[in-house]
Amino acid sequence: MAIPITLIPGDGIGPEITDATVRVLEHTGLDLAWERAAAGAAAAVEHGDPLPAATIESIERTRVALKGPLATPVGEGYRSVNVSLRVRFDLFANVRPAHTMRPGGRFERVDIILIRENTEGLYSGVEHYVKIGADDRAAAESVALVTRAGAERIIRFAFEHAVARGRRKLTLVHKANILKLSQGLFLDTGRRIAAEYVGKIQFEERIIDAMAMQLILTPETFDVVVTTNMFGDILSDEIAGLVGGLGLVPGANIGERAAIFEAVHGTAPDIAGQGIANPGAQILAACMMLEHIGQEGCARTIRAALDQVVREGWTLTRDLGGTATTREFADAIIARMT
Repeated sequence: MAIPITLIPGDGIGPEITDATVRVLEHTGLDLAWERAAAGAAAAVEHGDPLPAATIESIERTRVALKGPLATPVGEGYRSVNVSLRVRFDLFANVRPAHTMRPGGRFERVDIILIRENTEGLYSGVEHYVKIGADDRAAAESVALVTRAGAERIIRFAFEHAVARGRRKLTLVHKANILKLSQGLFLDTGRRIAAEYVGKIQFEERIIDAMAMQLILTPETFDVVVTTNMFGDILSDEIAGLVGGLGLVPGANIGERAAIFEAVHGTAPDIAGQGIANPGAQILAACMMLEHIGQEGCARTIRAALDQVVREGWTLTRDLGGTATTREFADAIIARMT
């Protein structure tokens, strides 16, 4: 029986890298029933809404989506489409794996999975202006919302993710030395849950600023990392920089009702339509999606082929130091899958 999946090509280079990804997936022989859906700036122009009801209905039906990068129309009162999707489907876990693929770089043994709480913290949207005297906008206040339930589900998710993938260590990143209540609650919850995994997963704590430094000094000492929303946002890009940038880093947004897999880079409008974009992150996101739907073998095959293409260095896109087109890069992966 065909596996239904919502496919959102996205904006900018999105359609190009999505088409390349679909070609690679089709070469596995899997029967995937793509439900093409619109979202982002292009959807706002075509449908009058950057997140049309039909797209939401498709994700509710399939419960799995693969999407390209999305642009939110600026200055028109629209909320970020990516944030809207996370909130709508309560996609509380953001998973960003990154490992060294290109030889000869500064770091050779980076293999980190960063797991970020996706719905709370400073990104929860609880903020307002404070009036002082006659000035209605004299100050602005943003609330870093951390709930015990939210902390527990993301930290437990991180431990289970580590166990399922045979990982050895989990690092909880916080700022409880200063933000004693909100970050303290996150840390205390982590300590309590860690006690349940003694003998299975090694547990350590790191303060955010020290963690940022240690990622540069000794990134090979980290395995799985869990943290709150904004810290995770920053650290995930830092980790991507350790392995050569966002072009080879995928992401997943996972909840109980749905899971959405994506390339984490932007729409790159400056090269859109030229056929030179790197589809690597989108292809790796598709591998995460395949694992999610129980097709681990196909995911391993694609990853191994992509790793080989990158390490050989003969068919790389411009951002990776080569001259290959999007199609040529995908063709090289398909050739090594045979």
